[in-house]
Amino acid sequence: MPNPTELTVRQKSRLLDIAFDDGAAFSIPFELLRVYSPSAEVKGHGPGQEVLQVGKREVGITEVEPVGNYAIKPVFSDGHATGIFSWDYLYKLGSEQQTLWQQYLARLKAAGFDEESGRTPGAELPGAPVMSGCGHKH
Repeated sequence: MPNPTELTVRQKSRLLDIAFDDGAAFSIPFELLRVYSPSAEVKGHGPGQEVLQVGKREVGITEVEPVGNYAIKPVFSDGHATGIFSWDYLYKLGSEQQTLWQQYLARLKAAGFDEESGRTPGAELPGAPVMSGCGHKH
């Protein structure tokens, strides 16, 4: 498998840019990385035990830790930090991201989340406290 020659975390655009020594280069959205994290928390402990990730549209990456010479472990802004992304897996995510994204959206829709990331634009994240009142002082 190809090895990375460049890795850039783009906070503003929420993209991980990665280039490989075979000439391939990908810009992988943080959200895609988060929802396809290779961790047990996301993947489960066997086929059919995957946990659908919702509300990750705005997720950031706060740091990236190297794992030997074969992988990285991103620390996401939602606290998720157990996914170890091998170079092979990052290459797969980059090269198959359109298909993976469509599969993710289909899984969201099947679960009743019709909008991207499992929430409508501007809506509170699932499980977030709901603020009462209009916010104006009377």
